Amino acid sequence: MLVELFAVMAPVFVGASLGFTWIRLGHAYPVEFVTKLVFNIGTPALILASLSGADIDAASLGSTMLGTLLVIVAMGLLTFAVAPLLRKDWRVLLSPMMYPNTGNMGLAVTLYAFGSSGFAFAIASMVTVSLVQFTFGTAMHSRSGRPLRTLARTPTVYAIGIALALLLTDTALPRWLDNTVDLISGFTVPLMLITLGVSLASIQARNLSSGIGFSLVRTLAAALLAWGIGAAIGLPPMAHSILVLQMSMPVAVFNYLFAQRSGHEPKYVAGLVFCSTLLSFIYLPILLAIMM
Repeated sequence: MLVELFAVMAPVFVGASLGFTWIRLGHAYPVEFVTKLVFNIGTPALILASLSGADIDAASLGSTMLGTLLVIVAMGLLTFAVAPLLRKDWRVLLSPMMYPNTGNMGLAVTLYAFGSSGFAFAIASMVTVSLVQFTFGTAMHSRSGRPLRTLARTPTVYAIGIALALLLTDTALPRWLDNTVDLISGFTVPLMLITLGVSLASIQARNLSSGIGFSLVRTLAAALLAWGIGAAIGLPPMAHSILVLQMSMPVAVFNYLFAQRSGHEPKYVAGLVFCSTLLSFIYLPILLAIMM
């Protein structure tokens, strides 16, 4: 079991360490360019490549998305109980509570833990988190407040629509297009992990004790809520395990970017991202041992 857990976590740790070390050595890394490349090209290609040929029915996919949405909403409501305990404004903690790192870290961990058969469920969970974050999250943190316009300009949305249409009609992509999206999607997960490491090296983490306390509370709450909600809606065993795993991921780096944009204590949120990510290398193997 220890060998299997190491095989799952090693690629994630090494990928993030590459980015972290690259920045610490003083090299440049075009974060904005890579982020746009991953989210506008790599992620849509990954969704098409994973979902269009996945051995998964639309009902299970929809249930996974519903379960993810319910956990996000429940975590949002839980913020109002956690905020007074940490003596923080609920606006500061809302996004870190709601949006885990289901992309950069969650996809990689799920891929190596469950293989291609479970990867489609991880994609469904990541897509749901992204949709909520780009709509509700953008509305909460953007001073211009144009979430629908942002959503309409997000290629991931159209990739989801195409992939669902292919699943519902049991249609396969043309071979040339299938080969193309499969090739392009290959750079997505490695770049996500490297960019995660770059982001961790670039932010200044403070309030570490508070960050560790928040991370422990958030992880335990998310895991329990995901387990309970998954059982309540009758998710298949693999989808249920992946829902728990994805919702237990550390605080997403995007929360720090949103906090910077809105001015909601970005340095404190940076500490939450940093602490939760470091702690994840301790608690994720334990969670994987249970889930696997």
